[in-house]
Amino acid sequence: MGTRALPGLLLFLPLLQPRRAWAGSLNSPGLSECFQVNGADYRGQQNHTGPRGTGRPCLFWDQTQQHSYSSASDPQGRWGLGAHNFCRNPDGDVQPWCYVAETEEGIYWRYCDIPTCHMPGYLGCFVDSGTPPALSGPSGTSTKLTVQVCLRFCRMKGYQLAGVEAGYACFCGSESDLARGRGAPATDCDQICFGHPGQLCGGDGRLGIYEVSVGSCQGNWTAPQGVIYSPDFPDEYGPDRNCSWVVGPSGAALELTFRLFELADPRDRLELRDAPSGSLLRAFDGTRPPPPGPLRLRVAALLLTFRSDARGHAQGFALTYRGLQNVFEDREHTKESAQTPAETSGGANASCSPRPVILQAAVGGTVCWLQEKAHQHWDLPGALGEAGPCGTTGPEGWLCPVLLETPRLKVLPWATGP
Repeated sequence: MGTRALPGLLLFLPLLQPRRAWAGSLNSPGLSECFQVNGADYRGQQNHTGPRGTGRPCLFWDQTQQHSYSSASDPQGRWGLGAHNFCRNPDGDVQPWCYVAETEEGIYWRYCDIPTCHMPGYLGCFVDSGTPPALSGPSGTSTKLTVQVCLRFCRMKGYQLAGVEAGYACFCGSESDLARGRGAPATDCDQICFGHPGQLCGGDGRLGIYEVSVGSCQGNWTAPQGVIYSPDFPDEYGPDRNCSWVVGPSGAALELTFRLFELADPRDRLELRDAPSGSLLRAFDGTRPPPPGPLRLRVAALLLTFRSDARGHAQGFALTYRGLQNVFEDREHTKESAQTPAETSGGANASCSPRPVILQAAVGGTVCWLQEKAHQHWDLPGALGEAGPCGTTGPEGWLCPVLLETPRLKVLPWATGP
């Protein structure tokens, strides 16, 4: 397998929101283990070339030194290789694969058919007999076809769905077309896009169908959960992009989880703001990535804005969101991680320890008590043990959102708590 640069993949929630949450839909991100179109981020445990133990067994990556890729060639685990035989995509191929033979005589590697490794927004592989066409809208061909080229074409035409076929053809359609469509095995959509060696564009008589909202530059999302990708997905985002999305599912708070994040430099910036007031809550860029794990924000509606500079080209980001009905949702998970220390901006460590009997409904959050983890005292107006509301949880020490008009000190936003 030749080494290729990883194709850039990025996404956003729809301008036209799908009314039905199909498997793979942007409104059902929990069904997918992959957020890149080529599955380069797959970290699942399928170890055969077919699903549910079918196909050929994969070789262990720590026993493939005679091949180009092994755990020895990935000492930091960036590609997900290790002492296991799970399917992976270390070279940016069109989908995860594995070695199936010790020597390089004959067929010594195969692609893996992983039903759960399809990015949200990809609705699947469908039969296109041509009479009538599987997607009934306008169509076209291009020798430079990529998934996003087709998505953009159908989005401009006002259609909900875009289908790529045979590596060079693009078709547009609606949900009514999909409702009467006939599914095909995922492996039937195996043709490489003429315009991108790391993407698949359907197959012979087979359409790979996407929601056109994938890669859109603006939107207003009210579904209870969903996924937002950077613009131009699954291509890299381009220069001078200025995009915004409003996320407002019903509920008292929002939970965001970044699945991918790679911006080119500090001038490419993603901002999270309270939608009604415009107050800045968080800002991330090429040198300041978001925290790992869920990030909870006590806002009813969130405004996301993304801007890239004149040179910007990178993989971008993918994040999932879900609305929380109250700040105590998933409380059991919160309690498990409440004692985890987190690095503060001043170099010391703090953690929030829940005192369940002390709640402050007026500020709408569980009270967390600061605990000294360093020799110096906190720069607080009160003594050690001063209470303050925290809003996020997690073993990695995720950020606590700061409530507006609430006096806070620089160490508090870096504490963790329930």
